[in-house]
Amino acid sequence: MKKLFFVVFLIFSMSVFAEDTIKIGAIFDLTGGTADVGKPYAEGAKDCVRWFNENGGINGKKIELFDVDYSYKVPNALAAYKDFKMKGVVAIHGWGTADTEALTKFVAQDKIPYLSASYSEHLADGKKTPYNFFVGASYSDQTEAALQFIKDNKGKTVAFIYNDTGFGRSPFFPDGENAAKKLGIQLVDKQVVDLKALDATAQMLNLKKSGAEYAIVQETYMATSTILKDAKKNGLTTKFIGLNWTFDKPLIKLAGDAANGFYGVSPFAFWSDTDVEGIKFLRELNKKYHPNVQEREVNYIQGFSSMYVLLSAIKNVKGPITGEAIKNSLESMRNFSTMGLTPPVTFTPDIHKGVRAAKIYQIQNGQIKPVSGVITLQ
Repeated sequence: MKKLFFVVFLIFSMSVFAEDTIKIGAIFDLTGGTADVGKPYAEGAKDCVRWFNENGGINGKKIELFDVDYSYKVPNALAAYKDFKMKGVVAIHGWGTADTEALTKFVAQDKIPYLSASYSEHLADGKKTPYNFFVGASYSDQTEAALQFIKDNKGKTVAFIYNDTGFGRSPFFPDGENAAKKLGIQLVDKQVVDLKALDATAQMLNLKKSGAEYAIVQETYMATSTILKDAKKNGLTTKFIGLNWTFDKPLIKLAGDAANGFYGVSPFAFWSDTDVEGIKFLRELNKKYHPNVQEREVNYIQGFSSMYVLLSAIKNVKGPITGEAIKNSLESMRNFSTMGLTPPVTFTPDIHKGVRAAKIYQIQNGQIKPVSGVITLQ
């Protein structure tokens, strides 16, 4: 009798616990090809959940985060999704382009909102991918901003450098190619560099032969540093412009002097932007949570701001917290403030890319400096 009572009590307790928490899934890359940017991103997202929980959770309910390191492998992401679904999550924060795109039909079918760290234009159409959202300027929009910058600076030729993954190809084919044609810039070369490449000499020699004045880079820090070091070693005069995952202080540490002159497109605030409300807030938060950490990569800021938008949307749900209700809450966001960590976030039923503005920055003598005003994107 006592054993039966204990079992009933345990089931009841678990049921009450489940009702009193809001379950969120998270897919992170901590050990795979993009772990250099994935680790700080994950820390930012987790710190956001912790901060919400320490400040009342979501309308009095604690957030229960189930996070998985999927090592940048699509099958692992699919397995994680199945597990999250069994656990009853109401939303998921995902990571890469290939895995996010592979899951679009499932999240739409199961009505589970899915915010990712992929800014692929393929995920931006609310009619085609109704449960996918991202807090950032799309890779295609960033590429067009870079091409506009090239045109404004009298550039006539460009090359694309990317890794052969969904993430790598996303900005350029076909959107980057079409944008170059529209702006009258000739695409003269395409070079593939692996995400973990330690040598890009052959690619840089090919790039040198092409005569490209500019090259737009879709990589993370490691491959970008290899590209810049080998470009300098081989005497290239090409000017490089990286999309958002290439550009911050870790690149300077990896590439050294070869990073000087490198341009970056970014829709996010940097840790050095101490006049930004959100950066002031995160600096104070890190004194509490991570007293030994002196500086944060922009990827930490990305992770925090994206999770902040998701949890804020859930908090604004009136009535039962369902996937459909969260989707509707996200789609009703207009000029939502992330405390300046990003430009104001707006989603609509048709457009699920939340940010449509960015700036061009440049590394000058080891420091990150803005070299453009705010560029409004599509």
